[in-house]
Amino acid sequence: MDSRLQILAISGAYLLACLILGMVPGRKSGTGATGYVAGDRSLGIVLMYFITGATIFSSFAFLGGPGWAYSRGAAAFYILGYGVLGMVPFYFLGPRAARVARKYGFVTQAEMVAHRYGSPAVAGLMAVVSVVAFVPYLALQMKGAGYVLSAVTEGKVPDWAGAALVYGVVLIYVLRSGVLGVGWTNTFQGIFMMAMAWGLGLYLPARLYGGVGEMFRQISEVRPELLLAPGLDAAGEVWSWGEFTSAVLVSIVGFSAWPHLFMKAFTARSDRIIRRTVLLYPTFQIFLVPLFFIGFAGVLYPGSPDSPDQILLYMILDMRIPAVVVGLFCAGALAASMSSGDAMVHAAASVAVRDGWVAALGRNLTPGKEKAAIRWMVVVVMGLAYAVAVSYKGSLVALLLSAYGAVVQFTPVLVAALYIKRSTGPGVVAGVLAGSLITLLFVLYPDVRPWPIHAGLYGLVANVATIWAVSMLTPEFRSSGRDAFLRIASE
Repeated sequence: MDSRLQILAISGAYLLACLILGMVPGRKSGTGATGYVAGDRSLGIVLMYFITGATIFSSFAFLGGPGWAYSRGAAAFYILGYGVLGMVPFYFLGPRAARVARKYGFVTQAEMVAHRYGSPAVAGLMAVVSVVAFVPYLALQMKGAGYVLSAVTEGKVPDWAGAALVYGVVLIYVLRSGVLGVGWTNTFQGIFMMAMAWGLGLYLPARLYGGVGEMFRQISEVRPELLLAPGLDAAGEVWSWGEFTSAVLVSIVGFSAWPHLFMKAFTARSDRIIRRTVLLYPTFQIFLVPLFFIGFAGVLYPGSPDSPDQILLYMILDMRIPAVVVGLFCAGALAASMSSGDAMVHAAASVAVRDGWVAALGRNLTPGKEKAAIRWMVVVVMGLAYAVAVSYKGSLVALLLSAYGAVVQFTPVLVAALYIKRSTGPGVVAGVLAGSLITLLFVLYPDVRPWPIHAGLYGLVANVATIWAVSMLTPEFRSSGRDAFLRIASE
């Protein structure tokens, strides 16, 4: 059999397995939005572990991580830095959010915040910012899937067709099963991509250099600058410590504020499961180590790919590795893409309908109609992300960092809603607006920044200052409901 056909057959078998696993829970998702979005709050520790871990580790990790290690060296370690600590805020925020959600029936973070402040405008604003952040993040996953299928078939399957094929499967099982389909497939995908990452991460250095230690010894002699923190920037110059540390800080602060991750607090069976998930989550970082080995293995490899994000594909195709191994790698890369993409499109659609249509605009829907609206929005969001994926030409990691600059603006709002009695609705609305606009300004015009640090950090400072100032100048939202909300959150 032709090697390309073997690769496609293995990839096709993997996609079929995901489709079946994703479709099976559909009969358990219920007829209303709570079952479709929150799984009737029934997820246990195994599904919670994989749905949070596999959701975060995506095309950005499987392709972008090796790409940064290959082209920018130690700069890639920023991913480890924020990954280890990124779930710490969720340890405190998650159980509080889960308690009020069980009382009031919340399934998204924005409707929780809107209820706390009695402000539909908060829900609408957070819905808009969420979708704006989700579209490039989802596009990153699609772009990664397209890269993989195009490369392993030597262009016979174009990028746009590969992305459409893979996300056609995602679309089907997300429409069918909602969060339970995401959970079941993420468990399968998480195990599969970890096995493939370690297999390739140890195999490539051993074959090319004789082992991991020898690989780093040779790199230290030829390209020592790649092994010195903080690594290199996109232009090949030494990355500043300000850029490095601010990228880590923004990612830590924004990590658990991503709606598709934070919403998992509303799916857990108990507060204890949330805390256990947070404590276990750093073990998922072990998955990054072999991916960095893969990137460093390419540093002294003859020739170079068109884009650093393609270094893994470039090496395994150039080395004439057996088609079965390439096919398994292809399936592993698709697992990384799909395990994040399915959660993102599900969350984005849920946020758009529950927070934008229902909470902000006050359009009451029956449970059945609400579930149907979310399904339609899944199609819309996926279409927008696909348009970005086929047109964007930059780095996968750069695309992710831009998205983090927007979503990090939610963290002060969540802290204020769950902890700070004196904060007000106008304050959090003004804070998100100020933070988002400042971030957008410095993303579009990085040269005007006072210091070379991540744009999202400027936005975060503006956000916190604005929430405090406007809250002091506006009257509190006083009600027995507010006091009950804070009491339940702190129990």
